[in-house]
Amino acid sequence: MPGTAPSPRPPSRPPHRRRERRPRRAAVGVVTAALLLPLVSALPPGAPGDAAAGGRDALRSAFTEAAGRHGVPENVLLGVAYLQSRWDQHGGRPSVSGGYGPMHLTDARTALARSRPHHGNGTEDPRGDTARPHRTGPRPVPDARRPPVRLRTLERAARLTGLPPERLRGDAAANVHGGAALLAAAQRELGRPLSADAADWYGAVAAYTGAAEEGGGTFFADEVVALLRRGAARTTDTGQRVVLPASPGLRPVRGERAGAARESTAAECPSDLSCSWVPAPYEEFRGDDGSPDYGNHDQAERPAGQRIRYIVVHDIEGSYESALSLVQDPTYVSWHYTLRASDGHIAQHVRTEDVAWHAGNWFVNSTSVGLEHEGFLTDPDAWYTEAMYRSSARLVRHLAEQNDIPLDRHHVLGHDNVPGVTTAAIRGMHTDPGPYWDWAHYFELLGAPFTPAERTGSDTGLVTIRPDYATHRPVFTRCDGTGARCPAHGSGAVRLHTAPRADAPLVRDVGLHPDGGHATDGVSDIGARASTGQTYAVAGREGDWTAIWYLGAKAWFHDPASRPAAVPARGTAVTPRAGADSVPVYGRAYPQADAYPDGVPPQEVSPLPYRLRAGQRYAAGPRVPSEYYVARTFDPSGHVVVRGEPYRQIQFGHRTAFVRAADVRLVEAGER
Repeated sequence: MPGTAPSPRPPSRPPHRRRERRPRRAAVGVVTAALLLPLVSALPPGAPGDAAAGGRDALRSAFTEAAGRHGVPENVLLGVAYLQSRWDQHGGRPSVSGGYGPMHLTDARTALARSRPHHGNGTEDPRGDTARPHRTGPRPVPDARRPPVRLRTLERAARLTGLPPERLRGDAAANVHGGAALLAAAQRELGRPLSADAADWYGAVAAYTGAAEEGGGTFFADEVVALLRRGAARTTDTGQRVVLPASPGLRPVRGERAGAARESTAAECPSDLSCSWVPAPYEEFRGDDGSPDYGNHDQAERPAGQRIRYIVVHDIEGSYESALSLVQDPTYVSWHYTLRASDGHIAQHVRTEDVAWHAGNWFVNSTSVGLEHEGFLTDPDAWYTEAMYRSSARLVRHLAEQNDIPLDRHHVLGHDNVPGVTTAAIRGMHTDPGPYWDWAHYFELLGAPFTPAERTGSDTGLVTIRPDYATHRPVFTRCDGTGARCPAHGSGAVRLHTAPRADAPLVRDVGLHPDGGHATDGVSDIGARASTGQTYAVAGREGDWTAIWYLGAKAWFHDPASRPAAVPARGTAVTPRAGADSVPVYGRAYPQADAYPDGVPPQEVSPLPYRLRAGQRYAAGPRVPSEYYVARTFDPSGHVVVRGEPYRQIQFGHRTAFVRAADVRLVEAGER
């Protein structure tokens, strides 16, 4: 709660909880100041050329030239760049953490000046329990004048190369030279020769990320080594083909820094990830009115008490450092993990058995794990580093295996897919990670790509949204807070119209636009948007257009055979039970009133302002028990889970939704 100071930590934890479960908070340090010293003389003026304008091989030539000039093996330089940017140039615009170009040279003046912690803005109650709301006010953002070293590598690259910062930002070849200079400097600082053997560069690759933790950068270096062993090839966003030949026999020499043991933590992570334990405080304090309160999460005993069903993907709307500062505030809110962009490092804050306050929906919170990714939803060119995508995917695979969570879009949700719990809550729900998160690539890394179902002579009746991320560039506005267009950028989001025409109005969302207005093309308006991996029931086809059932109506999207925006899918759909003209739709699967034991007030089962109507079909997700986790006191000894009649999760709009299982019947989607 804003404006309140936490009271001292209680002298002892509640007796039911083992004290040793909460290790001491891990220190978050800074990179050695030695990394800031210039070690290489400036390049001759004009040495690097513009790779974007220099033809189909210009970028590869830039890597060759930079490798020779700075004494860095070319495959090492290519491997580091791939793990930062997949060799894309992004038009010289910054990543979500303020990194530029193929080498992701960072400029914190960009990253921190835009920092807007999203949990402190808007009207969403992150806890999402109407029986015990917890609202937070805005929090101060980090001082952009004193950014961490890892967020200002571009200024050091400028000193090392003599190239002006603006050139390092906008000229891909110059950017590659800047990254090569940083790698060479790191190698010298480690006392290692500028060897032509990639095996000698493991420590410098680990140091490139600027990681401060003991053994920091090891996940990044391990991923680069794995990439060098198997090789890679890709056509970049400027149409250039880059190939990294495989070196299957590569055996890296791990130096003293890189060989240090990973930080000793109690973090719940796979052993091959770099993780820290930075705990969110479970503390009592006094609210603004002097009444007792607590934060910033709830203790539980998952999965023994409740099954973990969902993983929710967020972006921080700020830097990694700002997230760590906020999550350690007992009056604020919480999430389970924070992922850093530069190297994929992970900090865990809340045990997966406990309930974090992150998604704005108590039913989802009590059955989910929340992951925050360093980044900004509406940056004009909101790209996320490959290192962070890979680290996140590795963590999600681990969590899914531990909790038997299917790897699909019914279970791996964006924050923007989580429904409001009541009609009044819909407009305040958050919309991250937004239209620029690459769900197709993410699920490829998860090992669960969105492959088309094989047709057997007839329409399957379902489609999975899957445009080509790189070439699909819908118009969005309001990235900078004005009505101006956002810069063109790849996206996995498909826009939905009321008729099969590009000039037809967008569909209506009466929850987001209760005045009856149509959805807009604003970057944060999800009222007429379907996202990669989401599956919908087909409502019609006309020419190059496909209609799906969406929020109670037909919604059309451009889907030409030459460049499809969706692929056939298989599965089941739901439709109202026989004899019902329509059935209500809910944002949470709460038990019916007679399921509550004595002394526990029943929670209202509040329908949303939508209806599932006869003749309409929606892709069926899992059958879930109705559950309500009663957790309103600091001492969790009285917390209980109330269960009732089952619900069916469905893909109803951009957000998921729930219908009572007794209100609907399952049908084969292609059944007539």
